[in-house]
Amino acid sequence: MNTKHRMNHIFQPDGRSLILAMDHGGNFNVLPALKNPEKIIRQCAAAGADAFLATVGMLDKFADSFMGKGVILRVDGGVSHLGARDKAMKIVVTPEQAVAMGADSIITMSFPGSVFENEVLTNLSRTIQEAHRWGLPVTAEALPRGFEGGEDARSPENIIFSCRQAVELGADIVKTEYTGDIESMHELCESVYAPVVILGGSKKVSERKLLQDIHDAMQAGAAGVAMGRNIWGHETPEKYISAISKIIHEDASVELALKELN
Repeated sequence: MNTKHRMNHIFQPDGRSLILAMDHGGNFNVLPALKNPEKIIRQCAAAGADAFLATVGMLDKFADSFMGKGVILRVDGGVSHLGARDKAMKIVVTPEQAVAMGADSIITMSFPGSVFENEVLTNLSRTIQEAHRWGLPVTAEALPRGFEGGEDARSPENIIFSCRQAVELGADIVKTEYTGDIESMHELCESVYAPVVILGGSKKVSERKLLQDIHDAMQAGAAGVAMGRNIWGHETPEKYISAISKIIHEDASVELALKELN
């Protein structure tokens, strides 16, 4: 199976994808909201999620629940939120192992400007080379300075650079933060020769704000979203998925999506 074939498991014929990110539990505490991941996977697959960001445990234990939707497997780890945060994440699953588990893509971090940039960017480059030998697309999570903060850590210029660098290293899909406005997001999408999906971030935001950001990113040329916490932390994740799907695949307005949700 080649890279393009697997990409078609993730993206719809319109070139867009609603990816539900459920890979947080490998590093962070996801309880109690994600106590029953299998139920949420099933509900959201039925409600319109096109693909899932998943962990080894989820892909191993709940394979049937993904209902044939695309699966992007998190392959970096080896650290947790309880640790000292003084070490870089390692690649803990090889592309060959990911293929054996049935993954359609793998995801790893890309943190230019981080104190760990040398290790993280080397991991990304080597993983891409190995994955492509197996026809496995690689998703790069491109975030300037990682999660270390800093005044320019989320400037549009640095987000654009991070995403462009990821495709120069060979990434097939780029996951990043919304730049904050349509103009700079359009510049990003024009400058990155791979599908760009936006993340939801660690903060809980209002339904209107999240849907507006998704709407604006899509107008700017984004290929979809890869969001988690805001969706699976919602009281009705499946309704949220359905509302977001309308924006991504039907170019629905924010008002119409809010109506769908409520």
